[in-house]
Amino acid sequence: MPKSILYLNAPGLIPPKGHYSHCVTANGFVFISGQLPVDHEGNPRVDLPFQQQAELVLENVTACLDAAGIAKKHLVQVRVYILNMDNWNSFNQVYAQWIGEYRPARAVAGVSELHFGAELEIEVTAVSA
Repeated sequence: MPKSILYLNAPGLIPPKGHYSHCVTANGFVFISGQLPVDHEGNPRVDLPFQQQAELVLENVTACLDAAGIAKKHLVQVRVYILNMDNWNSFNQVYAQWIGEYRPARAVAGVSELHFGAELEIEVTAVSA
């Protein structure tokens, strides 16, 4: 059993509608739930082109990192679920600009469907500051 568990929601994002938290910290790790292209008012922005969806998802990941009091340099694993692998190169460019010099482990998996009809979803694991 973990020594301490803290459940957090990012103040800049709408509270989860499902039974989960944006972030959970446990024993020095931070687990960020899958983030979708949902704006700060809770509207799924699946009408946006892929690149803009990716940017919005990464903004949401950043909001979760901020809520947990950590930064991109604390990421250890990034998991990306992408609807159309033809968008891989576009995603990699957006991601490289967002992540900068950091190189956490990463997995990118093609999937057949995502909530709201989104083009991608990202979840991450990090270490506490």
